[in-house]
Amino acid sequence: MNYLPISEREEEIASAIVDAAYSVHQNLGPGLVEPIYEVCFCHELTKRGFHWQRQVDIPIVYDGITFDEGLRLDVLVEDKVICELKSVEEMKPLFTAQLLSQLKLTEKRLGFLINFNVPTIKSGIKRLVL
Repeated sequence: MNYLPISEREEEIASAIVDAAYSVHQNLGPGLVEPIYEVCFCHELTKRGFHWQRQVDIPIVYDGITFDEGLRLDVLVEDKVICELKSVEEMKPLFTAQLLSQLKLTEKRLGFLINFNVPTIKSGIKRLVL
């Protein structure tokens, strides 16, 4: 399959997401709980001029029925990029599968899986593109 490249706007958002994650990790370090990283990460996005939503409920359509008990996205940036935030000792393949499903079901193309519980944040950021 041939996909269109990620848009320039999505790349701009991606750069801000990585920069925000670096800032949060540099200031807080590893070992805290996810909600702390989430609120600080969103604050950093605001400082960079980006709109975001936290804990976004996304309904699921299954068998022609819409269910409100669907997905919950950790952070949605500019209604374009999904960020799944973690603070775990070990990243599991399930986390990647979760983000891929979120991208597919929301028809978004770009997502980040960010684990703040790492010695260096570079090893905690995974970019996924559909």
